[in-house]
Amino acid sequence: MKAIIIRKDENRSLRWEEVPAPQTKAGEIKIKVAYAALNRADLMQREGDYPPPPGCPEWMGLEVSGEICEMSEEAKRESPFSLGDKVCALLGGGGYAEYVTVLWDMAMPIPENTSMIEAAAMPEAFATAYLNLFWEGKIEPGNTLLMNAGASGLASVVIPMAKAFGIRVITTVISDEMVKAIAHLGADIVVNTRKTDIVKVLEDELAAGRGVDVAIDCLGGEVMGKCLFHLTHGARWIVIAALAGQETTVDLKNIYKRNVRIVGSTLRSKSPQKKAEILSELVKNVWPKVASGEVKPTIYKVLPITEAEEAHNILKRGENAGKVVLKVN
Repeated sequence: MKAIIIRKDENRSLRWEEVPAPQTKAGEIKIKVAYAALNRADLMQREGDYPPPPGCPEWMGLEVSGEICEMSEEAKRESPFSLGDKVCALLGGGGYAEYVTVLWDMAMPIPENTSMIEAAAMPEAFATAYLNLFWEGKIEPGNTLLMNAGASGLASVVIPMAKAFGIRVITTVISDEMVKAIAHLGADIVVNTRKTDIVKVLEDELAAGRGVDVAIDCLGGEVMGKCLFHLTHGARWIVIAALAGQETTVDLKNIYKRNVRIVGSTLRSKSPQKKAEILSELVKNVWPKVASGEVKPTIYKVLPITEAEEAHNILKRGENAGKVVLKVN
């Protein structure tokens, strides 16, 4: 089969090359990949900063959609799936390929009224959104969420998912064009941080009795520490990346006085059992909202797998408002 390999040249360029096909092990299914979606973790893995878990392929790709083409005996007995079923799957890696193998409980049925392109963009993003909203954030209807980087692929899922569960949302972007591009997501407040100070916005919201209860932050940097002064008592600030800088200044007295919790969170670090629990809850609690149209991934662009290099460049340039997807088969 073929997969996208990271070459060992100066640019760590990407090439569609022949690799050994994966063998289906106990409890696994094999999927003929139709589409694979990109995540910023792919860029980090390409740079050597986010290695795949032991036993996973060296090539990138955390989420795919496709058709089950082979099943282990255990998967035949224990899973709800059959040969030929169309599924989407959460992977430890290896999605940029013609075939993947995965434990059957890492796969999910395609929700009704959902295309295979949309389905590929759901497992990693939806599981990350659900993990941080409900497991780490313990968010409730009526709470206020701050979702930084509102034009990101993750935000394109987090914002409508939060809205579907009765949560008020504040998000940030860096241009008026992006304000327009994400209008369909339904955030209550969209802040262009090139024009408006997000710290002042949070201060005003808290004073008005609408303070942030949960923040999902992929930026970090200097502004994070400044924002921590303007959260509700007992708020949770969940750090999932540090694209704007790895250092900030935290006033510890503010943290204990306001009972603010700073939580580091990555989906990849969760055990297979925990991931399976999250996916099971997604199918039960979120898939009906996907089928009804309340929650949908935003697809920015679909490119052939042979143009994975350009797909990565789109994310590097930060031009996407939503998910970038690769067409494999």
